[in-house]
Parts: sequence; structure tokens; C-alpha cells
Amino acid sequence: MTGPRAQPPPPPLLIACALRIERTALRSAGRPAGGPSTVLRTGMGPRAAERALARALERPGMAGAAVLATGFCAGLVPGMHPGDLVVADETRDPRGTVPCTGTRLLVEALARALPDRTVHTGALTGSDHVVRGQERARLRAGGAVAVDMESAATLWTATLGAPDRSQGERPVAAVRVIVDAPEHELIRIGTVRGGISAFRVLRALLPAFHEWHRSSLLPRR
Repeated sequence: MTGPRAQPPPPPLLIACALRIERTALRSAGRPAGGPSTVLRTGMGPRAAERALARALERPGMAGAAVLATGFCAGLVPGMHPGDLVVADETRDPRGTVPCTGTRLLVEALARALPDRTVHTGALTGSDHVVRGQERARLRAGGAVAVDMESAATLWTATLGAPDRSQGERPVAAVRVIVDAPEHELIRIGTVRGGISAFRVLRALLPAFHEWHRSSLLPRR
């Protein structure tokens, strides 16, 4: 007579960011209660994000892993401020659009974790360079609320092979902290190192990420 079979471990959460300072913020927050998670530093730009994520998802135990892209971004809407949050309902790049999973739950979890911060939702678009001036206005006119260089590439790579990207098996999401906004334009990327406020905001997001991950493990109706 044999005993009950051991249940396989739940799919992990893979949190992808580009910069060393972003990874430092996330790792310094510790590990809240929840399923297993890994913070992956991809490097800057869409190609680096694609390569790093593809390698990470090939590792043993990563089948079905939830993928969440995070870090800093540029806001496109007037009235945004450094330290505001952007929760994507979809990511875009020239290849197409990837719908995000559990956007409303993420917004609610972030509002509880950071009640003094404004949370924006909408399309997060990808770029292979820092966006300035008229290009910022053009992206906003196309319906995007924020732009960064890695989120769209990360989620596109994460959902490759899904027969229906709106119902893909792998949960995906993107949450970004604004460091650059129309009235608060970033002069150079090194300025981020002095962005203590944005660093602290990013550091405080991990519990909300794990709450989203736990919800993604529940059976979908």
C-alpha cells in the first residue's frame, strides 16, 4: 500500500528588472510569505530582456512560472509624478500586444501597500531608447500611459507559444515606478541613483507582487 503522492511545488514567480539598483531594491525587501520567487536582472533594452528571460524560463522548475516585469519607467501623461506607480493592463511593442493578468488585483494590492502613492493603469509601451519630447507626445496620443525598454519584450517572450495570448497559461504582469514624467524629465539615467523616493517605492512593492502571485495559483473560472 502506498501513501498519497507528494504534491508538486507551485509554479514560481519570476520578477524581471533591468538595472542593478532595481534588483538591489527588490532584494533588500526580503521575502514576504508566498510562493517561491526569483529576482532576475536582465540588463537594459528589449534584446537583453528577451535573452535573459528566455534563458531563465528554460531552467528546471520554471514551467508555468508567473512573470512580472518591474523597475523604473517614464510616464507620458501630464500630472504624473516621480514615485507614482503604473500597472499595465497590456504591454505593446512593434510585434503586438500582450494582455496582463490580474490587473485589478494588482492595483488593489498596491493601494494597500502604498496608500500614499497614485496608481495609474493603462497600456505600457516598449522602446529601444530613452523617449524625449515629441516622441513622448506621440506615444501618449497612441493611448499609452508610460514607456520603458524592457516590459513589453519581457512579457512577449514569456507568452511565446501561448495559443491565445489573452488566455495564455502563464500569468504575466508589469508594474513600474515613474522616475521621468512630462513635467519632471530625467536628464540622464545616472540621476536614478539619486532617486531615493523611487527606490523606496520599488522596495515596498514586493508584498503586492506576492499577493498577485498567490492569486494566480488559484483555479481560474
